[in-house]
Amino acid sequence: MKDAARRIIDAIGEGGRVAVMTGAGSSAESGVRTFRDRGGLWEDYSLEEVATSEAFATNPSRVHEFYNTRRAHLATVQPNDGHRALVRLESLFGDRFALITQHVDDLHERAGSRRVFHMHGELYKARCVECSDVVEWMGDISLDDGCRSCSGSMRPHIVWFGEVPFFMEEEIPDVCDGCAVFFSIGTSGTVYPAAGLASMVSLGGGLCVEINLETTPGSGIFELQIEGKAGERLPALLDELEALLKPEEAV
Repeated sequence: MKDAARRIIDAIGEGGRVAVMTGAGSSAESGVRTFRDRGGLWEDYSLEEVATSEAFATNPSRVHEFYNTRRAHLATVQPNDGHRALVRLESLFGDRFALITQHVDDLHERAGSRRVFHMHGELYKARCVECSDVVEWMGDISLDDGCRSCSGSMRPHIVWFGEVPFFMEEEIPDVCDGCAVFFSIGTSGTVYPAAGLASMVSLGGGLCVEINLETTPGSGIFELQIEGKAGERLPALLDELEALLKPEEAV
């Protein structure tokens, strides 16, 4: 892990920026079910029934039931060591750090991360279908719930299949464009738009680092691949990074 840390520090240099993208695998270590993996949510549900705008128009009660269940489960889980390691990474680089997540949970924030871009939305928020007003929403959403601004009906603040991920117009590309190091954690990084972000960094001369249960084969994008659980590998990597950046504190 020490060699990996040195490569990362060398790539960042004096003022390089760091971008991190996390996928479902990192929250799975906290007990949040993934979608496509064995035992994932799509074994119990059809995505066409609960994760499209057409499904919401046809059977909104079914869609609300799905996300209400997930929202209730989220209250029972806690951030893991991988989430906490990313807080340490942010503390090392401050404003030069940005976290992009495919998660819809709030485990990054609960761990202490501050600059987080939820590209697929957030479970603890709801959005009006009429005026698009977004509000914090911790409990169940029902058909009787109306928007406080215009009385329109409320939907989960989630990016469904066929919809454009949030922050992809400006913020996320700006974060990745010209960044020195890009981490892909708990995701293969081969599905767009995630794959496009890693390619952007790689083409710009940045170092792409993958931390995943299984390394992505043959992508040619990730120069540094670390196999294993994020909750185990990330804290070890942060120990080495902190030792290199703050040698006086590592004695």
